Amino acid sequence: MARLLSCFKFTVWCLLLLSTLITTAQSSISNYKPYFATAKYNGAEIIILRKFEQGGKASYLYTNPATLITGTVIAKEIHAAQTSLAQLTALFKGAPYFRALAASEAQSFTLQDAGLIHGYPKEQGITLTIDLCPSHKPLDRIIFTSLISAFAKTETHVPVALSITGRFMLTHADDIQWLKNLEKQNKIDITWINHTYNHHYNPKAPLPDNFLLEPGTDVDFEILGTEIALLQHGLIPSVFFRFPGLVSDNAVVQKVTAYGLIPIGSDAWLAKGQQANSGSIVLIHGNGNEPVGVNDFIKLLQSEKEKVLNKEWLLYDLRESVENEFKQ
Repeated sequence: MARLLSCFKFTVWCLLLLSTLITTAQSSISNYKPYFATAKYNGAEIIILRKFEQGGKASYLYTNPATLITGTVIAKEIHAAQTSLAQLTALFKGAPYFRALAASEAQSFTLQDAGLIHGYPKEQGITLTIDLCPSHKPLDRIIFTSLISAFAKTETHVPVALSITGRFMLTHADDIQWLKNLEKQNKIDITWINHTYNHHYNPKAPLPDNFLLEPGTDVDFEILGTEIALLQHGLIPSVFFRFPGLVSDNAVVQKVTAYGLIPIGSDAWLAKGQQANSGSIVLIHGNGNEPVGVNDFIKLLQSEKEKVLNKEWLLYDLRESVENEFKQ
């Protein structure tokens, strides 16, 4: 009996290991590269941004230029006409995605807060962005539970935009799964913003040589490595990018937009004392390193409680907010 039990346990272990290996193989991303093309998919014109292989199948990452919503599709399911980003810009120059891309490039000459810094709501409210920089501390889950509680009577799928780093994903698997579960339960709707893979920071370096401007930084890896990590976690990268520390220069902005990514800044970084006004793109950190900003946001929610209940103070989806501003 003991021998049979031992054999049974060994068999179960082998099956679990095989399942893990199969799952890993299915989620593994290879040959990931920029690839610009147009195609028809589900009755809409889409813009293909990346080409890669996953589970042995050629696939694309795409966006809808009208809605800025992204997704993935198996390559053999569509007919892609390869082109360049410049040609796509000329062809779809009136689409919100390309107009927003152009607007962000025009705001590329400041050292901080390049790109889009303000949302464009129809009514009073804000667009919430939460930065998840590398951290050994756990996710500030109170942000999300407070949001869900505050909007429980007025809204499901509460929209939030998370600026995430590859290194945060490496060390916070439980937190990522928790967020995915909230989405599955239709409690939140996440837009995943690329916040670079490593989020380089030297507290002794001046801003022009810091963050993504640190000499020797591999900008290509910082961008593509984060997208690969998102896809391997079953998450869909958006068309948005946030510079670490909100620090950039014109040259690095051009590198980012050349990947088809729209830089997103903020006009209300709460921990720095900036006030959230109607239409603000609010920035707080949810990685455990900025309790002041988290507390300020909780207070903001409490102060607007009556307006929330009356649907007079809303949270806006970043994609929808940008779409509404730039559609003709």
